[in-house]
Amino acid sequence: MKKILIVLLVLITVSYSLFQVSKSRSFQFFGGIVEKVETEEKVVALTFDDGPGVHTDEILSILEKEEVKATFYLTGREIEEHMEDAKKLVQAGHEIGNHTYSHKRMVLKSPSFIKNEIESTDESIRKAGYEGEITFRPPYGKKLLFLPYYLNKHDRPTILWNMEPETDPDIADDSNKITNDIVSRIEPGSIILLHVMYESRKESLNSVASTIEALKKKGYTFVTVSELLQYE
Repeated sequence: MKKILIVLLVLITVSYSLFQVSKSRSFQFFGGIVEKVETEEKVVALTFDDGPGVHTDEILSILEKEEVKATFYLTGREIEEHMEDAKKLVQAGHEIGNHTYSHKRMVLKSPSFIKNEIESTDESIRKAGYEGEITFRPPYGKKLLFLPYYLNKHDRPTILWNMEPETDPDIADDSNKITNDIVSRIEPGSIILLHVMYESRKESLNSVASTIEALKKKGYTFVTVSELLQYE
């Protein structure tokens, strides 16, 4: 009985440790991981996850007016469903990143599943006309063994973020609070994550212009993720 309890305790400890690693912003078993870039230059990357979706035209209009280039982490399935919207993002000069095909958590998935999720989405991104570097961001920021191993083999870092105001429900429901939270905590080299493509994220969409304007007043310049990585 004592041996069984010891084994159970070890399994629980190992499982908990792996769970912590899967969501860590600063550690993974293989390859590079980036939540922000260490720089004294007042540069930040504005990134949007998921889509293309119903608010593609709105976010493009805002970014064009503010003269800002952003990085969009799109899913392969949504690119296929909204190819014309994906092409609009490319034609506007924004950076397109890979956010997997199905948006499933890339933990406890087989190497072949992970390979297909990434490579099929890369293919869809190319079909949309994007010719630049394709960085990768895992859904929910989750990764464990096979995903970092695959990315490391292909010399691709795991791109995360250090600012996600939407995680606080009290902030996410108010565009002014979203802006204020970002502006109050911004640092040089920050990677800002927002979701703006769906109707349920309208407050996030509404926060974009005011966030850009406030950060510009603080002396910040907006760059894409690939550009930001050059400051490391």
